[in-house]
This record gives sequence, structure tokens and C-alpha cells, in this order.
Amino acid sequence: MKRLSIFIMCFITCTFCGPYICKISAQDKKHEYSKLTHEERIERRAARLAEEERILDSIIITHNFEFNPQTMQQMPAGQMFFLSNVNYTFTIWRGAMEICLPYIAGITPPYRRTFLNTGSKNLQNYKTVQTENGWIVSFSAVLYAEINYTFTLEINEHSGATLTISNNWYNDVQYTGTISQVY
Repeated sequence: MKRLSIFIMCFITCTFCGPYICKISAQDKKHEYSKLTHEERIERRAARLAEEERILDSIIITHNFEFNPQTMQQMPAGQMFFLSNVNYTFTIWRGAMEICLPYIAGITPPYRRTFLNTGSKNLQNYKTVQTENGWIVSFSAVLYAEINYTFTLEINEHSGATLTISNNWYNDVQYTGTISQVY
């Protein structure tokens, strides 16, 4: 009986005092942040962005990264498709490429949706160029019955990226998404 009464008292105390304590701690954090001057906030933001840029540079230079698409579109001016499958990836790792992406084949309608689901260790003309907005990684690879595909990955400073896949037979297909590190 004594344990039950202690449990009920603790429950009542936590129920009524818990939100008040959380509100006070949130106000303290807000007050602490508002004490920072405008210049200090700019310095903290600049330091955070410089750190993100340094990490992105190291990911690109080591050639160990993964592109995770969110949208795809056949160029020029095709319909945009939103991609929600986490298994759709484009990976560069140790000089090899692995790709698992939906692809739109055909020059004129009706187009057919296919998958590029393969890998290649033979990457030709691999170029990594740093621009003022980020990086451009481009290379070509021979996939599926000797068709030469060209891959161009434009990576901006904040880990957003655009992948364009082109070949001689079909229209270009463009993907937008994010870049992450492969461990």
C-alpha cells in the first residue's frame, strides 16, 4: 500500500510539473540563443558551412560516395517522377560504379521504363573538377551490349546533386538527389 501511494504521488508530480520544467528549459535555451549577437550567429553559420564543405570535398576526392535520387526526368521537358525507393542508388566506390536506378528508354513515345541495375569497374575518362558552386564528376562506362553511357554528376556545396545519364540511343535522363559517404 505504501508503494502504491508513493507511485501515485510520483505520477501526479511528474504529470503536473513535467511540462512546466520543459517549458522553463526551452525558454532558457531560447534566451541563451537570443543573447548571441548577429555577428556571432554569422560566425557560427559560416563555421558550420565551412565544415560541411570540407566534409563534402573529402568525400568527392576519395571517390567513395553514393548518390540517392529523389526525382527523375527525361530530358528535354519530360514528366518528372518522384522516387521513394531507398534501394535506388548510384555508388562510386574504389574506382568502380554500381547503379540501381529506373531509366526511361526510347526516343519517341511510347517510352518504356527499364532499370539500370549493374556495376562496372571499367570507368573511362573519369574527371573530377571543382567549380565555384561545388564539384562536377564525369565519366563514361560501357554497359549492356556495348552501349556507352556517359554519367555527369553536378554536386553543389550543400550536398545536393544532379546526375545526368546520356547515351547515343536515347534521350538524356536527369536525377536530382543527395550525396552521402560510403564507408
